[in-house]
Amino acid sequence: MAKPAPSRKPAHSQHSREHTREKPPAHAAPVRAPELPELDRLIHERMRLGIVSALATNESLSFNDLKRVLKTTDGNLSVHARKLEEAQYISCVKFFEGRVPRTEYRLTAAGRRALAEYLDQMEQWIRVTRVER
Repeated sequence: MAKPAPSRKPAHSQHSREHTREKPPAHAAPVRAPELPELDRLIHERMRLGIVSALATNESLSFNDLKRVLKTTDGNLSVHARKLEEAQYISCVKFFEGRVPRTEYRLTAAGRRALAEYLDQMEQWIRVTRVER
């Protein structure tokens, strides 16, 4: 028994597709996107935001405390903490407790201000993007 030939739909040209698109009315005003604040890219990264937030709620935290709280690796924490330290958002003190080396981090005044500003910016984003129902 012979198989029936597959049916073919007529091919549409690009020109014919253009006519099916809806065009906005000529008198419509252009839609303006709301102005949103520029976020601090240094803090906005997930791991660095976690570091700054953890330090904002604690006087200081050790390297191992931060690693445990953030569930990250030594290398990942070290890289992100160094970036925050270079920006002077956190301070790092290394010392020995007996013969055990310890690293302690604190949020600086500049870091506290940067976090407060970042949170204000995020609240602005939320207000602009929240849909009232």
